[in-house]
Amino acid sequence: MTRQKGLIIAAKVISMIFTPFYLPLIGIALLFSLSYMNMLPMSYKLLVVTIVYFLTIFFPTFLIHLYRRAKGWSLLQLSHKRRRIVAYAISILCYIACIELMKYYHIYHFIISIVIAALLIQAVSVVVNFWWKISTHTAAIGGVCGALMAFAELFRFNPVWWLCVGILVSGILGTARIILRQHTLGQVVAGFAIGVVCAFVGVLYI
Repeated sequence: MTRQKGLIIAAKVISMIFTPFYLPLIGIALLFSLSYMNMLPMSYKLLVVTIVYFLTIFFPTFLIHLYRRAKGWSLLQLSHKRRRIVAYAISILCYIACIELMKYYHIYHFIISIVIAALLIQAVSVVVNFWWKISTHTAAIGGVCGALMAFAELFRFNPVWWLCVGILVSGILGTARIILRQHTLGQVVAGFAIGVVCAFVGVLYI
């Protein structure tokens, strides 16, 4: 019983650390670290990180929390299929605002494409979730892997070691979601696949 309780606590911690909201910020951090963009002025990088943090993490989290409190729902109650739609809508609107603000400041398009890819993942997840509950957690980490492959193609670097880390984290995260009985194996795999495809297409072709 103690071991099982420990697994559940570990699964909850892993799910909290790798929340889907961190996808764009992780993608941009990798881009600034792995490409020639690490030579950009610190002021430029701070501007990008600040915009992305507030409009893809802080505001969506805060507004969804206010919505949940106003309805008197627990996190578990909010996870109901129909109730998640408003949470998705809040997040999508914040992502659109982030994209428009980045355009206003003339941020490079391939940086904006990370947020576009994350938005595409969310939009596809919303549509799929009308019929089948896929894991947005594994969709997000799949998006990191997909974006990594896309930028490796654009900037001609070898992504193998970073991909290995991404796939390892994906496996750990998917296992955590199954342990918490939030998803089945098929749902976490489908989420990961959607994330990889959406991010790769979003970065290279949108």
